[in-house]
Amino acid sequence: MPLQTTPESPVPVRTVMRLVGDWVGRLGRVWVEGQIAELTKRGSTAFLTLRDPVAAVSVRVICARAVLEAADPAPGEGARVVVWAKPEFNVARGSFSLAAVEIRAVGIGELLARLERLRRSLAAEGLFAAERKRPLPFLPSCVGLICGRDSAAQRDVQRNAARRWPAVRFRVEQVAVQGSFAVAEVTDALQRLDADPAVDVIIVARGGGSIEDLLPFSDETLVRAVAACRTPVVSAIGHEQDTPLLDLVADVRASTPTDAARRVVPDVAEQLALIAQLRARARRIVTGRLDREQAWLDGVRSRPVLADPLREIDRRREQVTALTERARRCLAAGLSRADDDIGHLRARLLALAPSATLRRGYAIVQRLDGAVVREAAGVAAGEGLTLRFAGDQLAVRAEGTPDEADGVSPARLAR
Repeated sequence: MPLQTTPESPVPVRTVMRLVGDWVGRLGRVWVEGQIAELTKRGSTAFLTLRDPVAAVSVRVICARAVLEAADPAPGEGARVVVWAKPEFNVARGSFSLAAVEIRAVGIGELLARLERLRRSLAAEGLFAAERKRPLPFLPSCVGLICGRDSAAQRDVQRNAARRWPAVRFRVEQVAVQGSFAVAEVTDALQRLDADPAVDVIIVARGGGSIEDLLPFSDETLVRAVAACRTPVVSAIGHEQDTPLLDLVADVRASTPTDAARRVVPDVAEQLALIAQLRARARRIVTGRLDREQAWLDGVRSRPVLADPLREIDRRREQVTALTERARRCLAAGLSRADDDIGHLRARLLALAPSATLRRGYAIVQRLDGAVVREAAGVAAGEGLTLRFAGDQLAVRAEGTPDEADGVSPARLAR
């Protein structure tokens, strides 16, 4: 129930502090995780400042020195710990603190297990999928660089990039790259560079370190911020063996800051050499094509039909003349053979013709209807007949009859 107070009936400070202390006391003991920012030992008591790993929030922790040293090894400043403590509120001073009963250092195995669970969760969302990766621009006009303040990573990236392409420009964002403020500062710098239309690619660079030092680059907040960027991001964290989650979500993973400069900026000497090679290749191709076409043209021009066109006409005329003479001879020979055949056929016809037989003194006896009389027995007495000679004919009449004995008719014809 809230206190019922008015300007006329306020409650004293002690009452408010007592109520706050009672409410805090009802929380009971809790496990709290954080990073030791400050550590002070006074006699048998240890005073710690426990800072949140991500947010800029801290709390004072008081414990017996034996509790602190019970952990093996005893945690120091910068270590991540888990504290079993009871919240306390000092009514007299109005301060809040935690009374630690047990302190456990967060081991590497536990950190790696947490990172593995986070990695599987983000991979299931598709944040590490290859199809989300964007290609880097061939020649960025401006490179955004997120690095530590006055760090060796910044010098490596800028020096190697300038050596490869002297005209490259950088927009550098110097931030904390480890500690409790690293995630917030890197995320803010990433969003500023992503909002700048002049920045074509962003490099997040940091030198090597322990797993604890590189933990900010596996933070879920930073990983999601990189996934939401519209500008391609290159991760250059630590050395080759270091693989924070930022390497998995970035568009390109560089093994070192030097490697990041090599991937982002092309080498002007290599590009000039490549251009020279391509130009030489193009020249060889064009020259070879021209040489082949010139050889083909020379071959065509050297042919007789083009070298001396009249010679071909004369050759064709000679062929036409020869074929004409051959046709004339063939036709004449054919006509001669046909004439001989006709002569032979005429002679045969003349030899076999009835007129030739009649000219030798023979005659043909025909009835008046033109039928040929082949035997005397077929002629009746008094029947009119026609005698056909070679040059003329004679009308006669048969007289007498065939002999009864031998069937021979006497040859008596009357005109």
